[in-house]
Amino acid sequence: MKSLLDTHFLLWIIVGAARLAEFPWLDRYAPWGVSPLSFLEVKYLGEVGRLDVKIEEFTTAVMNDPRFLVDEVPLLSLIQQALPLSWTRDPFDRLLVAHSAARRTPLCTVDADIRRHHAYLPSELAL
Repeated sequence: MKSLLDTHFLLWIIVGAARLAEFPWLDRYAPWGVSPLSFLEVKYLGEVGRLDVKIEEFTTAVMNDPRFLVDEVPLLSLIQQALPLSWTRDPFDRLLVAHSAARRTPLCTVDADIRRHHAYLPSELAL
């Protein structure tokens, strides 16, 4: 695993979003790591009406796609990394950053707040 995808990158790749053209370097970071937390975030986004998704089909598609490696981090390690991250109140951002830090793996994200505070980013995303 050369990188961990933030949930929006995962969604863009799955749907083949045109926005991916802004990130021609992304393939250099494949295979892409996917946190199980992203599955929970996608489910949540569906529940609040921001996505139209069948979570079972989505998770199966990701887990069976060779471009992705679903990476599980021990919960204690994840929490230990997340506790000091007081700069964000978004629980998914906090846990995805913690996952990246626990693995010391770059997190592919366009979230400006994460990019200002997180040490592990692809060089193309560093501010």
